[in-house]
Amino acid sequence: MVVNISTSALKQAKWYEFLIRFALGGLVTAGAGALAKKFGPSFGGLFLAFPALLVASATLVEQHEKQRKEQKGLGGVYRGRHAAGADGAGAAMGSLGLMTFAWWAWKFLPRYNLWFAILSATFIWSLVSFSVWWLWKRNIPHRLWKTFAPPTRK
Repeated sequence: MVVNISTSALKQAKWYEFLIRFALGGLVTAGAGALAKKFGPSFGGLFLAFPALLVASATLVEQHEKQRKEQKGLGGVYRGRHAAGADGAGAAMGSLGLMTFAWWAWKFLPRYNLWFAILSATFIWSLVSFSVWWLWKRNIPHRLWKTFAPPTRK
C-alpha cells in the first residue's frame, strides 16, 4: 500500500465524525487532567499518550475505504482493514517523535524559557517523525533486518 496525503478525504467525512474524534480526545485529556490532579502530573501524563484519536480515526478510515470500494462493486473489507493498519503504522512512527518531544520538554522546561522549550521540542518531534517515515518509505528498516537477522533454519 502506498501511503500519501489526500485532502479529498476531508470532503467525505461527515460532521459527526469530527465530533466523535473531538469528543474522544477531549474525554481522554480531561481524564488525564483529573488523574494528574489526584496522583500527580507524571502519572496523569501517562494517560495523555492514550491513542483516543487513533481509535476513532482507524474505524473511520476503515469504514470510508470499505464504502469507496463497495461503490465500485468490489468487496472492501480487506482494503479497509489494510488502510486502517497503515494509519496505525503512521501513528506508531509519530509516537517515536512524541516520545522525543516528551523527553525534550522534560529536560528543557525546567531550565529554559517556556516558549523556547516547547518550540524546540515541536521542531525535534517533527524532525524525528519525518525521519522515521522517510526511512520507512525507503524500506531501510527492512533492509537492515535482512542484513542483521539471524539465519533461519530449514
